[in-house]
Amino acid sequence: MRHAHPERDHDHHPHSGGGRRQRFFGHGELRLVILDILTRNASHGYELIKAIESLTQGNYTPSPGVIYPTLDFLQDQQFITITEEENGRKKLAITVAGQLWLDENLEQLEQIQTRIKARCVGAQLRKNPQMKRALDNFKAVLDLRVNQAPLSDAQLKQIIGVIDRAALEISQLD
Repeated sequence: MRHAHPERDHDHHPHSGGGRRQRFFGHGELRLVILDILTRNASHGYELIKAIESLTQGNYTPSPGVIYPTLDFLQDQQFITITEEENGRKKLAITVAGQLWLDENLEQLEQIQTRIKARCVGAQLRKNPQMKRALDNFKAVLDLRVNQAPLSDAQLKQIIGVIDRAALEISQLD
């Protein structure tokens, strides 16, 4: 069965406590990541899921509902071949056309890889107990302050100023 939106994932993760977060991959990016993985060896769908989970250091695991429609799309574009093995498993391999498309998009792939590394560092940092406590404290204080009573324009301007100064100070750290 073909799906109209092969990469419409909302970056849900079993350990995220639910809720919607920023998508891990933008439109079309998962296709490049999959082709890049396939350049190293032919694989199976489950192995691709595990390779992506490993690439993102466990911060994102694509569901079969995301992977298989994306593979269908890549096959339709003749960027991969899918062959059935004797044991019934389907083996994936990148085609010459897929390699050419990947080569044409290497700059975008590098940007994706850089962003993945940065997000993994950020995820590790948010797991640090002191960082988690500080972030939770910030969210709680901000939530209490803005929800306890209507804010005047001056108060809102002050809060925005504090946040902007903190962001600037953090960005200027060595």
